[in-house]
Amino acid sequence: MDPHPGTFPVLSYVMSRLPSFGPRTPTATATASSASTSQSHHVDIEQPSTSDPSSSSIVGQMPNLANPAMLASMTRAISDVAQARSVFKVIGPRPTHEEVDEAKAKLADLEAHLSRQLEEIVGMPRPPEIDEARWVAHLAEKEKATKESAEKEKRILKSLIQLDNMHDAYGKLLKDAEKRLVKIYENDGANDDNNENDEVEDDKEVNQVKEQVEGILQEAYGKGVERIALSGKRLKYLPEAFGHIPALVVLDVSTNQLSVIPDSICGLENLEELNISSNALESLPDSIGLLQKLKVLNVSGNKLCALPDSISKCSSLVELDASFNSLSYLPTNIGYELRNLQKLLIQLNKIRSFPSSICEMKSLRYLDAHFNELRGLPVAIGKLTSLQVLNLSSNFSDLRELPETFGDLINLRELDLSNNQIHALPDSFGRLHNLTKLNLDQNPLEVPPVDLVNQGVQAVKSFMSQRWIDILAEEERKTTQEMQEQGENGWLTRSTSWLKNVSENVTDMIMSPKTPKEAYLNQQL
Repeated sequence: MDPHPGTFPVLSYVMSRLPSFGPRTPTATATASSASTSQSHHVDIEQPSTSDPSSSSIVGQMPNLANPAMLASMTRAISDVAQARSVFKVIGPRPTHEEVDEAKAKLADLEAHLSRQLEEIVGMPRPPEIDEARWVAHLAEKEKATKESAEKEKRILKSLIQLDNMHDAYGKLLKDAEKRLVKIYENDGANDDNNENDEVEDDKEVNQVKEQVEGILQEAYGKGVERIALSGKRLKYLPEAFGHIPALVVLDVSTNQLSVIPDSICGLENLEELNISSNALESLPDSIGLLQKLKVLNVSGNKLCALPDSISKCSSLVELDASFNSLSYLPTNIGYELRNLQKLLIQLNKIRSFPSSICEMKSLRYLDAHFNELRGLPVAIGKLTSLQVLNLSSNFSDLRELPETFGDLINLRELDLSNNQIHALPDSFGRLHNLTKLNLDQNPLEVPPVDLVNQGVQAVKSFMSQRWIDILAEEERKTTQEMQEQGENGWLTRSTSWLKNVSENVTDMIMSPKTPKEAYLNQQL
């Protein structure tokens, strides 16, 4: 629940210096020492040491942070964050986006089912032997019991949704706190002697860009413009009028200062390529889902925490680059809708898990998800049979294993699993016959052995292939043995049954009373 130094450097630094998170008192330290004799000295995991690289880095960039007066001012400004942090230490981690979506869907189903049940109760006919007052009381009791039963189920789902909302609010709180601290720092160190020449130059440049944009719009109205390139123009906003250029096919407004994309962008009905990378976008408009002809979308290098669910409606997408943002999840249905997607770039984010729908991207050939927080892969990942390049490196302590279906990625050619915590490759790995590039560096591998990994991809493939063959052979041997045992047992069973029948017949003959003599034997000669 602590603010990440990479995302909130100033806030992380200030919180690490709060008295409540500082070194413990000698008494507390002595108590801890007596409770655990294995520790000869106290180490406070929440208090970064002076040698902490992230701490040194931020102080190097903002030296005035070390000023006690500055630190005191900042500490007062984040009292709300300190209080919220203590709460989140207790309530636990954030649920995945897919879990939240499922909870919302189940909650809606429960509401609908409850509504139907209540309607049925109201419509129940009154038996003639029960008077109206008793019947009304009976229905009220039945309605109450039905609501209570439904509420028990709804309570669990609501708590999960509420937990997600709390984490969302906490994330916004951290963002606001970081902005407050940066503003405090800038105001304190601001130089009142601004360079007037720089301001004049900035104004000239802004006016030039404005004139250029106006000229483009006028030209677009006069004749059909298919391409507009405004990269690196220091644009702070995109005029609504850009959404009224129906002939536009390619729009590049990358490397600017855009914080918002207007909803009118949905009017670009023929747009095929949209590059809005390297801006300051914190969200995308829902209307982006109406761009039915969009094939290439680049939103990398922004401040996006989530992609809108409507992006799944861009069914013509072939390439999506959402790298270098702050995404913690992908839309739940993204795989069901983006069936034509061939290239997905989501590296350098905070994604904890893939939605199961990603396994439905039958056309996906290139997937880069390195530098995230992935804790595993969907069980059905093997359905991505068109996948050729997969990069799952640098998920560090989060990624520990691969599912057995991994071996079904029969067209995989390049695989990077470096910098993770994988102990063993799945037994099915030997089926990746087309694999030509493999990086397994910095993993605590036991299967295959590290010395064999160092021999290269062919050695790994041979080892895992032989391992797979041995497993299949062992399974076949066991199956054959079981069949033989079943056959022998079946013969013995049939023999025993036959002997039992014969034995019973003989016994019946011996034990049965004597049959009467024939009449002619009683005749006297």
